Amino acid sequence: MRTHNAMRPARAWYALALCGILALQACSAKYAQVPPRLDLQQYGRVALVTFTSADQHRSIGALATQRFAEELLAGQPGVELLELSPTDSLFAAHPAGTDPMVLAQALGEARDIPVVFVGDLIVSDVKPRARLGVDNVSLRASVSARLSVRLLSTRAGGTLWRSSASANGNVGRVDLAGGLPSVAVRNADEAYGEMVGSMVEIVTQDFRPTWVKQ
Repeated sequence: MRTHNAMRPARAWYALALCGILALQACSAKYAQVPPRLDLQQYGRVALVTFTSADQHRSIGALATQRFAEELLAGQPGVELLELSPTDSLFAAHPAGTDPMVLAQALGEARDIPVVFVGDLIVSDVKPRARLGVDNVSLRASVSARLSVRLLSTRAGGTLWRSSASANGNVGRVDLAGGLPSVAVRNADEAYGEMVGSMVEIVTQDFRPTWVKQ
């Protein structure tokens, strides 16, 4: 029995040593940085036109454009970004609905910029959904959105890069079980904001460097 008890500290020490070795090996693993798939540095100057959206969702389109610009500049610092709002003088001769390729070529001639980002945000109205059970009723109010972004050449109007993402969100629910109601109402702007953040993060993945284990 004494011999058996004496071996316990040795086994514990061995287990701790093994864990330490494994931890050191994990810490010593090397990672290499992979450049962004889309290198905007090569263009020097880049333009971004406020994403188009329905009139009732214009503020959401402006928010998506702002978030997109922030992610672009954070992922590739040093790039000069020209942000064009609908009030820019360039749009006086090119109203809403103008073909993006035509707009890109006009921008190249007027501002001497090689490439421009254009995008379209489609946001759904609130959609109610109902689910009936044996002794309960559940009602949901949901919204959805889709963001599509392209990088166009201002020389020929051709597409150099494109990406898209979609998202869903809930703005309210009503549950009725056992004769007792449960109501939860959420601010729609908050739901839209979360969806915008999620979609922008996805479409800007190609702007950011990544790390791979060697």
